[in-house]
Amino acid sequence: MERDAIVVARDLVKVYGDGAEVRALDRLTMTVARGEFVAVMGPSGSGKSTLLHILGALDRPTGGEVWVDGQNLLQIRDLDTFRARTVGFVFQLHNLIPTLTARENVEVPMMGQPVGRRERRRRAEELLERVGLRDRMNHLPNQMSGGERQRVAIARALANRPALLLADEPTGNLDSQSGAEVVGLMRELNRDLETTIIIVTHDPSVARRTDRILLMRDGRIIGERRAEEMTE
Repeated sequence: MERDAIVVARDLVKVYGDGAEVRALDRLTMTVARGEFVAVMGPSGSGKSTLLHILGALDRPTGGEVWVDGQNLLQIRDLDTFRARTVGFVFQLHNLIPTLTARENVEVPMMGQPVGRRERRRRAEELLERVGLRDRMNHLPNQMSGGERQRVAIARALANRPALLLADEPTGNLDSQSGAEVVGLMRELNRDLETTIIIVTHDPSVARRTDRILLMRDGRIIGERRAEEMTE
């Protein structure tokens, strides 16, 4: 595995279907350095979400290999433990538990880990303060705005201090101002915590906040750009 790389994918193939097969990934190769903030852009059906699911060990490739934080995902037996300790996920839909407060939602990923009740609470409160929700800790999801709920989702994704944060269209359901605030928060967390972030987005204004943009088409990385090269 390349030095200082947190993600290395080589010749990734993902095929769906038994009859008329769909090749979602087609010998895709990519590397992401530790501490980078990378956007993945491409048309619908280009394989962006499939790639994210494989990098996060939510799905397995049909062929090729993928390394995350020094571990070959194809050789890991306990993928649940790997995901809990190494990868945080933020999706377009926040998926918060509606009957739990913001603080309780952030505590949920820590409950299967060796973290005591007092430490869970302390860490959840610290993360919510970091994402600007100090005064909303005891609110239920339906008492918060869409942007606030997504901030809770980000805090929850960081609960176990993952080395890699994967975000799939996290601003897709937000208005432009809330979306800008959420991406600005992720940029801040990337710099302050040195968390590596890979974000799938259709929005050029989101991509411009990252370090590097990978362009996908037909299951492959077809090029890359620096963020400052992006136009509307």
